[in-house]
Amino acid sequence: MEQGKYYIFTYGCQMNVHESEKLAGILEDRGYTKAGTPEEADVLVYNTCCIREGAEQRAMGNIGNAKPLKKNKPNLIVAVCGCMPQQKNVEATLKQKFPFINIFGANNVEFFGEYLDVFLKQRKYQNKILQDQDYQSNDKKIKIVRDNPYCAYVNITYGCNNFCTYCIVPYVRGRERSRPASDIFNEVKQLVEVGHYKIITLLGQNVNSYGNDLTEDKTTFPQLLEKLSKIEGDFQLRFMSSHPKDFSDELIEVIANNPKVCKAVHLPVQSGSNHVLKLMNRNYTREKYLDIIKKLKAKVKDLSISTDIIVGFVGETEEDFEDTVKLLQEVQFSNAYIFIYSKRKGTVAEKMEGHLPLEIKRNRIHKLLEIQKKYTNNHFLSLVGSTQHFVLVEEERPMHYIGKTQCGKVVKIKKNKTLCLGNFANIKITDYSGGNLYGEVE
Repeated sequence: MEQGKYYIFTYGCQMNVHESEKLAGILEDRGYTKAGTPEEADVLVYNTCCIREGAEQRAMGNIGNAKPLKKNKPNLIVAVCGCMPQQKNVEATLKQKFPFINIFGANNVEFFGEYLDVFLKQRKYQNKILQDQDYQSNDKKIKIVRDNPYCAYVNITYGCNNFCTYCIVPYVRGRERSRPASDIFNEVKQLVEVGHYKIITLLGQNVNSYGNDLTEDKTTFPQLLEKLSKIEGDFQLRFMSSHPKDFSDELIEVIANNPKVCKAVHLPVQSGSNHVLKLMNRNYTREKYLDIIKKLKAKVKDLSISTDIIVGFVGETEEDFEDTVKLLQEVQFSNAYIFIYSKRKGTVAEKMEGHLPLEIKRNRIHKLLEIQKKYTNNHFLSLVGSTQHFVLVEEERPMHYIGKTQCGKVVKIKKNKTLCLGNFANIKITDYSGGNLYGEVE
């Protein structure tokens, strides 16, 4: 029986995107269907992120937009989920600013259905802020409505134990919890057997430490990749995110030698300065990071390396910044996601001395972005003339197909009768211009 329509706003990382797929499953199990616009919805869900200031501000602005919708439709249910509600004192602030919120909390999506059921019966405000003991990882009970017909996310860990001084994740996501390897294997196997899921991305705040907390069926992350790659079928495995402190030689061997494991590695460095890395509590050095890169480049053919960098961290000197510049120049990443450090309430860095003026941070990020722009452009140019294997054909346009390489790079492919949506193809890259790759069937 149809209950009405739902609309989900999603902010932040791939973990949140996948959690929104689970929220959609919970709603559809209760008879709701997806709305085309927020105005059509009977349930509005804001799946929030507080990792960076920008995502938090966007969420706040969009929650405010629900006020006139609620006025026009008094029975509209407004739910705020995700990371934001888990922060200290945020509930009182949001309730004062947005008194029309009906459901607040449910960072762990397993609770959302219960909240909704109770609210529909009682029409009373529902909230719960989770403590560590409340967190679960019971994916088997949740229907997942996947957004992409060809690509699927699979959680392997939840939470984080690293406590980087700038990061709020351990406080809002709880301690690290690994799913049993058998559960992950079964989920991936089922996805492959469906037939149309070609890219399966394993998700965790730090996939490399997978299994450290398991007491039974101990499996390391490289061992998990090996097991999953033995599943029969035409698919590719990706993973994110990796932490350099746990990036092992065993993992490098698996990436290098297993054709089902994508040759794209996203390895956040955050800073090229040992001084700043120590302040960040990253637990590796510049030298350790560069050693991993050296081994990857030596072992993995057709490698693509991307990274995250935080500019203007607390106490970052000009010398520290120049160390980051030099690391960028030495590694020459295919892509880098560069952010200005923003103070997050509840983190260790918030109370540290030496916060930098915004102007200094802006000058530094502009310099890094200009340097990286050159290396990204060079990387794309280097692909011209190469044959890219496992290019997933995702979309048909009037003049060409849109495909994505193993490393997630978009290619405009010349039309060919052999191409089929949702299948892999070997594509020869013929040109790079205007920020676009062009190719044709080999």
